[in-house]
Amino acid sequence: MHYLLKTEPTVYGFAELQKEGSTIWDGVTNPVAVKNLRGMKKGDKLVIYHTGDEKRAVGTATVESVSADDPKNPQVRIKAGRLISHPVTLAEIKTSELFTDSPLVRQGRLSVVPLNQEQYEWVTGR
Repeated sequence: MHYLLKTEPTVYGFAELQKEGSTIWDGVTNPVAVKNLRGMKKGDKLVIYHTGDEKRAVGTATVESVSADDPKNPQVRIKAGRLISHPVTLAEIKTSELFTDSPLVRQGRLSVVPLNQEQYEWVTGR
């Protein structure tokens, strides 16, 4: 499975994740986003998306572990991947037919969004 994680780059950006190497992705409160976090498995591939003024997918990561002991606040350890060579903007995503029914487009405030293989490959260029 693949997911897109949204973050405000002025709070915690992809550069910080790369510098630290890994981090716990927690503190998500939206029930649908929490459900998506709980559904993650070790090895799942991730896209890191900067919100705010940037609104673009900037990098990749992978899930290292998931602790869902507290079902309302699952803690997912993620490991930094690579920069996306051509960051994909929200405007580009919205014009792609791959995302017509995606929660990324239809539920703009959702911070953890599932992606299918084709969407992941399109965004990451792989």
